[in-house]
This record gives sequence, C-alpha cells and structure tokens, in this order.
Amino acid sequence: MKPAAKKKTAYFCTACGAMHHRWQGQCRECGEWNCLHEETMVASPKTKNKSASVAKAVSIPNISSENHSRLISGLTELDRVLGGGAVPGSALLIGGEPGIGKSSLLLQAAEKYGQRGDQVLYLSGEESIQQIKDRAARFGISGESINVANMTELDSILELCRKDFQVIIIDSIQSIASSAFDSPPGTVGQVRESSARLIEAVKQSGQVLFLVGHITKDGSVAGPKVLEHMVDTVLYFEGDRYHLYRILRSQKNRFGPAGEIGVFEMTGTGLQEVSNPSRIFMSSPSSEPASGRTVSAAVEGSRSFLVEVEALVTNSPYGTPQRVTSGIDAKRMAIISAVLEKRGGVLLGGNDIFVNIAGGIRLDDTALDLAFLLAAASSKLNIAIEQDMLIVGEVGLSGDVRGVTQIERRLAEAAKLGLKRAIIPTANANGRTAPDKIEIIPVNSVAQALQVIQ
Repeated sequence: MKPAAKKKTAYFCTACGAMHHRWQGQCRECGEWNCLHEETMVASPKTKNKSASVAKAVSIPNISSENHSRLISGLTELDRVLGGGAVPGSALLIGGEPGIGKSSLLLQAAEKYGQRGDQVLYLSGEESIQQIKDRAARFGISGESINVANMTELDSILELCRKDFQVIIIDSIQSIASSAFDSPPGTVGQVRESSARLIEAVKQSGQVLFLVGHITKDGSVAGPKVLEHMVDTVLYFEGDRYHLYRILRSQKNRFGPAGEIGVFEMTGTGLQEVSNPSRIFMSSPSSEPASGRTVSAAVEGSRSFLVEVEALVTNSPYGTPQRVTSGIDAKRMAIISAVLEKRGGVLLGGNDIFVNIAGGIRLDDTALDLAFLLAAASSKLNIAIEQDMLIVGEVGLSGDVRGVTQIERRLAEAAKLGLKRAIIPTANANGRTAPDKIEIIPVNSVAQALQVIQ
C-alpha cells in the first residue's frame, strides 16, 4: 500500500514568485511588502534507490544545428515581431487585455502554420471546442492541421504534447492546474509550476510553445513576474477594444530585436495585417488645416511611420486646470507644457490641455516631443499648421531641441507620404542629405520652432 501524499503550506510572492515556508511581511527576494499568498502543496512520497541521471555537457562546435531553422507563420506582421519567425524549442508569452484579440491572432497563426505543413495543437481552458470551431468558421479557417482540445490538467496536457506537433498553443496559462498544488488555477504557484514544466518539455522536444497570459490592472501579465523571465519572448497585444487597430509589441526577445511592432486591423472576419501604418494613423488631407494638429514620425523597432498629434488648449472652467493625455505619458506632457510656458512664452497656467495620438496607438518615442509642443502652441494661439510639414525633435528642460535617432528613416517615410517640409533639430540637419522634394528647417530651440509656425 502506497503512503498517502502529504500536504504542506507555502507562501508565494505575487510579484516575483519566490516561495517562503512561513508568512512574513516582506518578500526576501524582491523586497515587496504584503505580497505573500498562501497555497497548499501536495508533496509526493519519497522513493528509495532512485538514481539520478548523469549530467552531460557538449562543446559548442559539437552542438547539432539541424532542424533549427525558424518556423515562418506566413503572417508578416507576426513574423516581423518575432525577428523572422519562431525558433524551435522556444516559449513565447502573449499578453493583452480581455477581448483585445489574442485568441483570434493565435487561431489565425495556427491556420497559417498548418498551411505550411506544421501540425498545431490548440489547447483551450476557457473555451469549448465548439466555440473554437464557430470562431474558425467566422474567420474562414478550415483548421485541417489544427488539433483542438479543452483541458486544464497539466499532466494530461504534457502527455498530449509528446505527440507529433510542431506548434503548441495554450490559451491561457492561468487556466492550467498542476496536481502538485491544492489550489485553484491562476494562483502564483500554479502559474509558475505549469509554465516551468511546459517550457522544459518544449525545450527538449524542439517544439514552439505559445502561452496566452491575462493582464492585471497595472498592465502586466497576471502571475509572478518571474514568468516573463522564464520565456524566451514576451509579446503584448495593445490597443483600445473600441478602436479598429491593434499593436503587437515585442517587449523581450532572445532571438530578435525587442521593441518591434506589428499592426493589425480588427474586422468581422478576423485580424487583417496593416503593411503601411502611416496611412491609418494620419487623417486624410484637409482643405482647411485646423489648429492644434501636427504630423510627426515615430520609430518602433525596424519600422518608421507617420503619426498625427492632436492638442486642444481651452480656458479651464474649474479651479485646477486639467492635463489629459492619450497615447503619451501624462508626466512627459506635463514637462512639455512647462517648457512651452517657461521657454516659449506661451501662458498655459489657466488652460485645460488635452493631447492625443490619432488611431489609439501609444508611443514613448521622445522624438515626438516637439510635435506635441507645437500642437499645444498651435491650439493656444489658434494658428493652423500645414499638414505637409513633418515635426521631429526631443525637447529639453532648458528649451533646446535635441537630436533624435534614425532621422534618415523618418525623413524617408515623410517623403514617401508626400510631405514637403520638415522641422528637425539642427544637430540632425548638419551634414545630412534630405530626400528630394523635402525642405529641411533646422531649429535648435523651442523659440525658433515657434517662430517657424507663426
């Protein structure tokens, strides 16, 4: 008769996933306070005379590189973000808000992999196989090479993964439960244990593993932060569910550049790739230019595209003026507003300021600083800026306009879209050859830039 499995209690940090044998106020690994979560672990009885496997190391020249070419999905935007395709034996984590389109993207990718001859295993712990079939029919997906199952038990999933599949999709990792824990799926211990064993399995077999992760209120993947360190690639599917466009952004990639983006449009028949983002993030040319609107060029990864920056400055009816932003960090816009008032002489103390990047995209490129500043000044002074003018530059606290990276790519994109003039930092203009038909206007301060638009 086998001895019964013993149960013990452990405490896991919700921030880093570290295990503690007793409760304490602060995690000893990451230093966070009041973050320990109690979970019950089921300890398997120990067996005697069990010999450990002999470890073996191989020199780098003797490591076989056969069958390690990237798996190309055929979705150009996805392959771009992955650095040219998925690497066999890698684990990829895709996070995003509920309803943003993570499952739709992976189902369409699974169809593309299948059309190229790969067998795909799609495991869902949240949808029934009938629901998956209905979505596939709505997207026009035949799914002949997609094998679908609804299961949440880790050991059963690992047994199924041992079959001849090249791509495995788990939707989602928070729905998987391991028998090692007597706690519900989605807890820190369950997510960490399930992820570790799945990743270990695909590393040995050479399969590609896609894990779908839910997003918490602060915008990070639910579960321990260590989960992002365990996988090879972390992708975030961004965008407002009320907008048509979605951004797939690479936050971490061991096999390609981080920060790369792919752009998709959500339609009734699935996600459609957008090969030219500049045309969707800019409005159609207007016969009457409006104040508070400028055009700038952003660079994300290997891609450069034009965006439309909007600002509205109005008299505040409240005691404290509002600063509302969409697509840009609010603190960054507060700095730009202060520089505009202090160095540019445009008084904003009694005004509400609303700024936005058209299309619902969020960017952290400091090269857009000058575009935001001139858009706010344009709205305040009621001066319309022609839409054929590109504005690029980083704004310093002293009011200087600093040089930006990859100016050639930004100017080339502007020329392709038919822009005629470009306000750029003097540091970037010196010794540069601009594309044909673009007039370069160099500025080295906020005051000079304001003189150009007045």
